[in-house]
Amino acid sequence: SCSCSCSPSYFPLPPPLFPFLPTSLFLFYTGIMSSKRVGDADEESYEPPKLPKTLHERESSKRLIVILEQASLETIKVGKSYQLLNNTDHAGLLKKQNRDPKNIRPDIVHQCLLMLLDSPLNKAGLLQVYIHTSRNVLIEVHPQTRIPRVFSRFCGLMVQLLHELSISAKGSTKKLLKVIKNPITDHLPTGCKKIGTSYQCKKMIRTRIFAEKEAKDAPICFVVGAVAHGRVDIDYVDEAVAVSKYAMSAAGVCGKLTDGFEECWGVW
Repeated sequence: SCSCSCSPSYFPLPPPLFPFLPTSLFLFYTGIMSSKRVGDADEESYEPPKLPKTLHERESSKRLIVILEQASLETIKVGKSYQLLNNTDHAGLLKKQNRDPKNIRPDIVHQCLLMLLDSPLNKAGLLQVYIHTSRNVLIEVHPQTRIPRVFSRFCGLMVQLLHELSISAKGSTKKLLKVIKNPITDHLPTGCKKIGTSYQCKKMIRTRIFAEKEAKDAPICFVVGAVAHGRVDIDYVDEAVAVSKYAMSAAGVCGKLTDGFEECWGVW
């Protein structure tokens, strides 16, 4: 018997049923039932920051632009419905098509978006995110987008986006996710520096110092490969840098970038 004073109302199942549930099933069940994002109550009372609206503001105001390159977002038809292709649920199909499962990782995009959109930098209105998929689909992510934390729900959202080309806020015409026209350079501020990232680069930077030197009061763009391994080679970057001497996940690189620019711009 539990000696704590927990109220039964905190549990999605009546307390008497808990002893009969296997631990893994209990954790799975409660995780799904309580998958509402942490801090939702606080976010509902949170006033969204002012975002750059005019052409002048978009061209000149300081902000970090992150492009998730070569993202694996692709739909397939399974039975009568469409699913987001991934290397866990569709391993057999990938094997038949002679495709490397390591390259089919939509979970990397999911991790990056959670890292970026949860950051104080984004909440301060100083971050803009784009996704460029391996199928040459370009997606603009509104800073006020709330990405589902459960991966299966994220997959469903991406399938809807790729088929309908936009996702609007509930009860509003504001588009939180939308497919936009290529190339990405048409959507970047004029003269904005475009920096690629790879730990294999000889030039290593500390993001805060780099931000103070290159983007103290101006927009700057970083390109992060949304891939499991290897370097993403793109032709529109001005230079490539490493943010660590160690190989890092794409989400880890995103975290390093937002931390550095938060320190530079005084965002806490």
